[in-house]
Amino acid sequence: MARWIDRLEPGDGETVLDRLLELSLDERKRLLHEMPRKYAQELQERWYQWAHDGQREPPGDWPVWLIRAGRGFGKTRAGSEWISEMARRMPGARIALVAANEKDGLRVMIEGPSGLIAVARADERPQWRSRLRELHFDSGAVATLFSAGAAENLRGPEHHAGWCDELAKWPKSGEAAWDNLMLGLRRGDRPRVLVTTTPRPVALMAKVAAVQGCVTTLGRTADNPHLPPSFVTHMIATYGGTRLGRQELDGELLEDVEGALWTRALVERCRVGADATAKPVRVVIGVDPPATSHGDACGIVVAACLRDGRLAVVEDASVENPPPHVWARVVAAAAARWGADRVVAESNMGGEMVEATLRQAEVTLPVVPVHASIGKARRAEPVALAYERGQVVHAGAFEALEDQLCGLQIGGGYAGPGRSPDRADACVWALADLMEGLRMGKALGVRVV
Repeated sequence: MARWIDRLEPGDGETVLDRLLELSLDERKRLLHEMPRKYAQELQERWYQWAHDGQREPPGDWPVWLIRAGRGFGKTRAGSEWISEMARRMPGARIALVAANEKDGLRVMIEGPSGLIAVARADERPQWRSRLRELHFDSGAVATLFSAGAAENLRGPEHHAGWCDELAKWPKSGEAAWDNLMLGLRRGDRPRVLVTTTPRPVALMAKVAAVQGCVTTLGRTADNPHLPPSFVTHMIATYGGTRLGRQELDGELLEDVEGALWTRALVERCRVGADATAKPVRVVIGVDPPATSHGDACGIVVAACLRDGRLAVVEDASVENPPPHVWARVVAAAAARWGADRVVAESNMGGEMVEATLRQAEVTLPVVPVHASIGKARRAEPVALAYERGQVVHAGAFEALEDQLCGLQIGGGYAGPGRSPDRADACVWALADLMEGLRMGKALGVRVV
């Protein structure tokens, strides 16, 4: 143990915890193995000293604390520690534990590796009474397990506190279970409930977040410093930027816009690996130049016609708030990188001006102007239909572009992020031009091989 003393000595502005987290996973395991048992227990039981910020109870007189975060963030541990502390503070308290079903509740909230029994201190002996579905704490507090699928069981019982786990996967009866829980949350001076969940766009999630005084903690898988770095790296490499990754790792609540031409499920269905786009037949760059110099981005999207006749979005090279010479150089670089055939540019600042700007950046490709005022909705809708038919794929994940596509609405409206769908418009210009080329080729009897 003595050999660890110098390594754990904190410097200016540091704590022992900071030094512990600097150790590798193997070093931490060796340290805990060599540490006397009483010190290891003390370290384990001082959980709030090494919990990360998203796991700590927020200040204030809130009725609902919603932890909406990615997998591995530490939601279950936060819930177990919070309920355990409630039981210590309030001897004789009545606590509700609500899961999607009893099996999940027992497996995760009660007996799981981060469940209530596992986080108990060395001198505590919480007892699970399966027939009653009750966990009895040393203080006399009792936590009862409920299933969101049996909402009527929550009608009548009164509670001091509650913990709802994985709210987003509750069944349809979950809303009634939530209502019954809240109506019975009336014991003690300050009844409150913790909700831990990975987000999904369900009505109950919005209802909980809308509770007056609700405090929401957001978080990502990568925010948990105790996870193996290799796991985090692998998860991000595999799922980063996809809908599944943004929901399950980043904890984002991804909802579809009413009347949207693209849904997130549609975009996800069209995703392929970058290797599927090798040796394209034709490449077009769509450009949506910024109309002003006050924060608008320049949409620059590269699309290709593949040898099997499908169209592919292969790169989003858009740049934020660039002067003309900058976005023109980016277009030139993308054209050289992909061997583009032409540039299709929205002529909101004048077709001749756009072409002149590109020529100054030594873009020698044909520049085809398109007019957004008369053609945006007309071009976007058939492109969206091509996605529906499986004729368009995304060679990778393009988070910002996909968010904008999912904000384009039937009739030309936009309800996505930012003031303007610059990336989405550039994507539509490029794909529409490729679709027109395919139609002309078929009319002339030319076959794509």
